[in-house]
Amino acid sequence: MTPDALTRTVQDFLSEAAGAVVLEDGAVAFDLGRSKYSISGEYNKCLLHLWSAERNTVRRVLEAEVKNGTLRLAVQRLGQARPSRLEICRERDRRSPSAKKAARASYEQKLRRALERHFPGFAITRLTSGIDLEKSFGPIYARGLLRQGQTAFAVLGVNASEAQSSIDASLTFGILWLEACRQSSAGGFLVEGLRLFIPHGCSGLVRERMANLNRAAAKWRLFELDERQDALVEVDCTDRGNVSTGLVHATNEASALERFAESIARIHAILPNCEVAVLSTAELAFRWRGLEFARARMGAEAVTFRAKQEIVFGVGAEERVLDHRNFPLFLQLLTAVRDTRHPYGPRQHPLFRLHPERWLESLVVADVSVIDERLDPRLLYSQVPAFSAADRAMLDVLATTRDGRLAVVELKADEDIHLPLQGLDYWSRVHWHHGRQEFPHFGYFAERELSAEKPLLYLVAPAFHVHPQTDVLLRYLSPEIEWEFVGIDEHWREGVKVVFRKRPDWGTRRGIGLLDRAAG
Repeated sequence: MTPDALTRTVQDFLSEAAGAVVLEDGAVAFDLGRSKYSISGEYNKCLLHLWSAERNTVRRVLEAEVKNGTLRLAVQRLGQARPSRLEICRERDRRSPSAKKAARASYEQKLRRALERHFPGFAITRLTSGIDLEKSFGPIYARGLLRQGQTAFAVLGVNASEAQSSIDASLTFGILWLEACRQSSAGGFLVEGLRLFIPHGCSGLVRERMANLNRAAAKWRLFELDERQDALVEVDCTDRGNVSTGLVHATNEASALERFAESIARIHAILPNCEVAVLSTAELAFRWRGLEFARARMGAEAVTFRAKQEIVFGVGAEERVLDHRNFPLFLQLLTAVRDTRHPYGPRQHPLFRLHPERWLESLVVADVSVIDERLDPRLLYSQVPAFSAADRAMLDVLATTRDGRLAVVELKADEDIHLPLQGLDYWSRVHWHHGRQEFPHFGYFAERELSAEKPLLYLVAPAFHVHPQTDVLLRYLSPEIEWEFVGIDEHWREGVKVVFRKRPDWGTRRGIGLLDRAAG
């Protein structure tokens, strides 16, 4: 293949592989969800540049082949003559179906032995990893029931070879399994609660979420199962003060905007009214209806190393430094973004479909009071980092009511079964930092006195893109959380309009009812 053909092959594959991983010598070298890349076909060579906070790699691409969702590259390291192999995989879990099935079957037996040993008075029934699409269960989780007389507990476990995202999501499916067991046993015996089994050392995020469930609705217990040592340890979820999270300082936006005034003016001259988002004192992003297409940042001159501003552009993980040679390509990108990413644009175009939640977020940030008139549109923050030991969370929108009460707004543009517990996770972090009065200390809401009340939680999604199991999950949230589910019109790109609201009704049996009302 010619260098131009190689460049097109790599570009086409990566443009449709936003969450891909790059493997070199069999090990993951880059996660494109958190890394950047650029591709150059100049000087009769195809060069692939990959970089992240941890490493920086340049490889010359000699051959390329796409097979079974994997881009296989023959590459040459700079300064070395012998080619090596690089693989870019769309799927993070590269195990074959038979390997996954064997690992899950083996885990079922290990879980069964652990249950028999630690709960000797209970009989184990219905332990399975079978698929039940009607109830949203796939083969990842082993599900069963522990029963002793008229008392029973739902059981769900996940093995250590599954992705961390599947482990983090286990509580969502544990709640759904608990509800399914209660429905199937109605009138026969009482399913008191859930016993959830997580791999050793992987329970951090699940523990934080379980701590904020309704303890009057079910008995919640969390265990770590070490499959190698066949050891089972219970994790304490009752200490709500032990949330593992860290807040980053708010950036002085006025000073950053002043520093990058020249770059802002340059972009606005081409695409007026594009959004400018301050990322840090040394970097800001340019977006069009939520889609980031360029950044301005502080770089360094090649010879003198003096600080200078530079603009980089690209969609997704691809990134190029803007110069006179690629300026026509930059204009082409901006024209495509402007002409396709609007409410009546071509719906099948990749630029229209990309990052719908960011598009929705841009509309909500423009006027958050469309979600609830109590919310103050004059002061809010989007994409607020709140890191924990388990993940790097980004809160969609952090706002306040007009009387100073904090509010977490979590947005989904498509059907997502994890919306309730993801919102719960973010709420718990905001609540933890607020209780320690850290938001003013870190530069947030400096001009406002915050109320001592617990934060509000808003969960927002298009009315016809709400997962069918959402109501079940909402019924099990703690009564301490004042939440509201906001259903918006399907044509939200034309303007966000609320069509219904759902709030908890804690007066019902077990305190897990829902109260619906139409907007208006």
